[in-house]
Amino acid sequence: MNLTVLATGPTAGFALLDSGHGRKWERWGPYRFVRPEPQALWAPARPDWPAHGIFLPGPDEDGGGRWQLDPALPTRWPVEQAGLRIWAMPTPFRHLGFFPDMAPHWERLADVLRPGERVLNLFAYSGLATLVALRAGAEVVHVDASPKAVAAARANAQLAGLADRPVRWIVDDARAFVARERRRGRRYHAILLDPPKHGRGPKGEAWELARDLPPLVADCVTLLDPAARLMILTTYAVRLSALALQACLAQALAGRGGRVQAGEMGLVEEARGVFLPTAIFARWEGTS
Repeated sequence: MNLTVLATGPTAGFALLDSGHGRKWERWGPYRFVRPEPQALWAPARPDWPAHGIFLPGPDEDGGGRWQLDPALPTRWPVEQAGLRIWAMPTPFRHLGFFPDMAPHWERLADVLRPGERVLNLFAYSGLATLVALRAGAEVVHVDASPKAVAAARANAQLAGLADRPVRWIVDDARAFVARERRRGRRYHAILLDPPKHGRGPKGEAWELARDLPPLVADCVTLLDPAARLMILTTYAVRLSALALQACLAQALAGRGGRVQAGEMGLVEEARGVFLPTAIFARWEGTS
């Protein structure tokens, strides 16, 4: 069984400058940051990493760590990613506003969509996939359990000049929302899921990836339009295999035709070309 590697190189908005010894050094627009990266098992190319921000890891009970930031660093700043202007910013969860290794999926989404088609973006975070779909002329339902994440996505839509496009911004538990959409008989041409390992819905609903993902995927398949051509599942739960995601998606989509591709996503260092794996994915593409 073949696995696919989706590698993302430097862009105007982001670059992996160096990595090693369990950390990575990145450029986000004009600013540089150092963050933990357990997969960087090798030695870095250079010993010194000047940075505007360093994330210092800590125990989960203390929030998982904290930022050490240059006082001159702005709260947020615009960057260009996927041909769109969006906001970058340090968050309490060590992220900086978007996940650059998702670029190959954004590109495929833009290639597949046709104007007027409907997209469901679950666990949608700051919404770059939502913006890519809107730019392609699709109608989007953007769902995340975090009001702050949805607010960030709306701010990104404003900055990208897409705030007037047909999008519904929903703060909800993904499972509850999908269940209601099933009862309503709604259908989508593309569905994206990027679930966390653990999480809480807006009403305290507990999410556990291994327990809750398979039934959610099965429910999402019932929302696919007969002419649907794309379903993308990504996760940063590194203990899970890409083959497990592939099997989960393939079982739920049995009988629909098309193919399920799976593999690793990651970033390519700007200087050395080293590939840093960051996440796994499974992607179904129909034949409609």
